[in-house]
Order: sequence, then C-alpha cells, then structure tokens
Amino acid sequence: MHNLAASAYQTTSQKTVGGRELEAQLLLKAAAKLQLTLEQWETEAPESLSDALTYNRRLWTILATSVTSEDNPLPVEIRQNLGSLGAFILNHTLNLMMRPERDRIKTLISINRNIAQGLRGG
Repeated sequence: MHNLAASAYQTTSQKTVGGRELEAQLLLKAAAKLQLTLEQWETEAPESLSDALTYNRRLWTILATSVTSEDNPLPVEIRQNLGSLGAFILNHTLNLMMRPERDRIKTLISINRNIAQGLRGG
C-alpha cells in the first residue's frame, strides 16, 4: 500500500515538474528570440522582431488563458497576479509591434527569464 502511494506521488510530481519545466523552456525560448532581435537590431530588426513578438504573444496568450482558468489549481491570488502580468505583457507586446523600440524589448526578456527561473525553483 505504501509503495502504491509513493509511486502515485512520484508520478504526479514528475508531471507537475515536467509541466513547469516545459513552461520554463518555452519562456526561455521566447526570451532568446527577443534577445537575438536585440543583437541583430541594426540588420534584421523588423523581420526578426515581428517573429519574436508574435511567438511571445502566442505563448503568453496560452499561459494567461491557462492560469486564469477556473479549474487551475493555483491559489486565486496567484492566478490573478499572473493574469495581470499576462495582460501587461500582451499589451506591451502589441505596443512594440506598433512602435518598435529596442530598449522596451528588454522588459519582455527580463520578465520571461525571471518567470522561467521561478518555475524552475531558482
């Protein structure tokens, strides 16, 4: 009986850690795309920026929708905070799509990296 409970806990924790790790990897991928845009700003900014911002927008749309879902197991306060952060990021991303500014991209990179680090328990 004890072994079954331990096995069930281990399976559940692996799925949770796996999901968090996947989210962290996706956020880091978005941050890397945005960072590459900064590095190529003088030569390829319009095309790479559009691609990076579109990827970031899609990722945060999915994350914000998932975290604010009624069936999400996170506490309400955390869900609300992450939902607000998602709304900020989507708004910031859309503003950058309309008026690209190199320094404002750093905000998205920083947020993505910090959330990824938190998901990894860092």
